[in-house]
Amino acid sequence: MWVFYMFSLPVAIGMVIVTLNYFSGPDVPKYVFFTVAYTWFCSVSIVILVPADIWTALNNYESGAISFLWSLSYWSTFLLTWAVVPTIQGYEDAGDFTVKERLRTSLHGNLVFYLSVGSVALFGVILLISLHKNYWSGNISGFAMACSNTFGLVTGAFLLGFGLSEIPKGIWLNADWNIEQKVLSHKVAKMAVKLDDAHRNFSNAIVITQATSKQMSKRDSLRPYMNIIDRMLLQMLKEDPSFKPQGGRLGESDMDYDSDEKSMASLRRRLKRAREQYYRYRSEYTKFVLEALELEDTIKNYERRDTTGWKYTSCFRPERIGKVGAFLETCEFLWKCILWKHVEKSLAVVLGVMSFAILLAEATILTSGVDLSLFSILVHAAGQQEVLVQLAAFIPLMYMCICTYYSLFKMGTMMFYSLTPKQTSSVSLLMICSMIARYAPPISYNFLNLINIGGNRKTVFEKKMGRINDAVPFFGKGFNKIYPLIMVI
Repeated sequence: MWVFYMFSLPVAIGMVIVTLNYFSGPDVPKYVFFTVAYTWFCSVSIVILVPADIWTALNNYESGAISFLWSLSYWSTFLLTWAVVPTIQGYEDAGDFTVKERLRTSLHGNLVFYLSVGSVALFGVILLISLHKNYWSGNISGFAMACSNTFGLVTGAFLLGFGLSEIPKGIWLNADWNIEQKVLSHKVAKMAVKLDDAHRNFSNAIVITQATSKQMSKRDSLRPYMNIIDRMLLQMLKEDPSFKPQGGRLGESDMDYDSDEKSMASLRRRLKRAREQYYRYRSEYTKFVLEALELEDTIKNYERRDTTGWKYTSCFRPERIGKVGAFLETCEFLWKCILWKHVEKSLAVVLGVMSFAILLAEATILTSGVDLSLFSILVHAAGQQEVLVQLAAFIPLMYMCICTYYSLFKMGTMMFYSLTPKQTSSVSLLMICSMIARYAPPISYNFLNLINIGGNRKTVFEKKMGRINDAVPFFGKGFNKIYPLIMVI
């Protein structure tokens, strides 16, 4: 039962650490790094527990360990995503000068948000109890879990539906060099505009900071705060001597930052966010430019294959010499110019078939007697082979997670956050980990609805989630069976 889980758990830990090291920016504190790492790990652990849970249910095993691990992972993600992570996120985003003030700003912002949401929830609880007072057997904790689960199920249906169609289509289109070249050209041009705006905003923030510092006397009560901001600006310019502020202009209200402590905190926050935005856009612009140049290299090498003897030459590195170098040049040509296109198209076809199988399973989830879920058929076909059963469950479940998170990142990049190599800020990392934790249990529960274990058997996951949803009549079993049709449409 634990063969697959014990193998995948250390792999998951390694992937979380490597991914965080790759994306986290240079200024991310250690406590943020470990908070994000633990949140991601709890989210992944829920996903890798599902195959083991399916195996125990198929073989009528009673596993208290799975029940304990599931509860630990679920409640960890629940508390992290709704309480701990938002508090740390607000603390990191605050521009105040002391720990106490930053924490107060964070708690105040989160309190306002949760009071607004809580007032609506309280009205819902009162209405629910009054309408179902004779037979409502739920409790407040069950109601809270049901609301969290239903939020993930409903919004996750739209995210999953977009990813299921967009990922295979995108991979198929990327196999066409002409289309990919147009897409990269568009991305480079779009990112160049964003980079120019970010450079101007950062320049403005620097000019405003310097002007505010110059006009403030040494005896001013706010001077100690200004000194902190000056040191921060000096460190920024020292880290990147190549950056030259240009086009900085002062607006009518830009000299009002020296009025009180809160305004100084706003100035510090503005300078910090302008810097993060500039380096994030610069990193993304550089990445798209390099991808465009590499694609141009590939196209040129393919067009000149007869004259170069099917050897790959790159503008990023010197030509390899010797027999081994010539062999490597040929291998690189075959991979980049010949094979990779076919690999992409084959992968797009496989993922397209998997997307269709998921849609078919979701669309026929209400049917009884006939099992049209390909994943359910594969799980039962694996029989008593423990590893095969768990792989047959894990692969499509992971694909559903990838599709949902792909849509989540696409939406977030346009509005709230961005996952950029080596330049992702603390606030973005915390927001991303919060959203990942919020959707891991609903995606897993959705997938379990696609597996017909048979014989009135249920996984530990379904038993716990079933009790959660039965606690509130409005979020009953019928809803969980009907909502996937939204995603199919």
